[in-house]
Amino acid sequence: MPDDAGDQHAFREDFIRRFADYWQSQGRPKTEGRIVGYLLLSDREAVTAEEIADGAEASRGSVSTSIRRLEELGFVRRVRVPGRRGRLVAMDDDAWGGFLRNERDYLRCQRDLAQSALDRLPGLGPVGRSRLVNMRDYMTWLDGYHGTLLAHWEEYKARRAPANDRPA
Repeated sequence: MPDDAGDQHAFREDFIRRFADYWQSQGRPKTEGRIVGYLLLSDREAVTAEEIADGAEASRGSVSTSIRRLEELGFVRRVRVPGRRGRLVAMDDDAWGGFLRNERDYLRCQRDLAQSALDRLPGLGPVGRSRLVNMRDYMTWLDGYHGTLLAHWEEYKARRAPANDRPA
């Protein structure tokens, strides 16, 4: 475990870089990954866009665009602070559960897209039709499990030790 400030700083930079690489490998913009990586390590409830730009080593413009997209995904939210102009960016301590909750919209849109192709392309051959039926049914099936997945996640969180009591 890093002992000095220099080692910790280097580890933070490496963590953000590696997280961004993983994020990008899933087809998401690397800047979004750098922002999420930075926010995961932040000890503050909410930070400014400027702090994100500095910490994630991203341009202010790309931070703005990325924050909007991350907000849509459920990873961050903008919060007002009394007496302060503008909003701060906050990441919930359970961003992953929030992502799971917001994923339902994606699944339903994909399901509806597949169904619209099935409805509007009656002459589609058996191979394409089979792919679309599987797409629609997979999205329907997975959407049906979201309630169960979320309930199991909440149960798991309730059973585990608090974050400060877990071994490092």
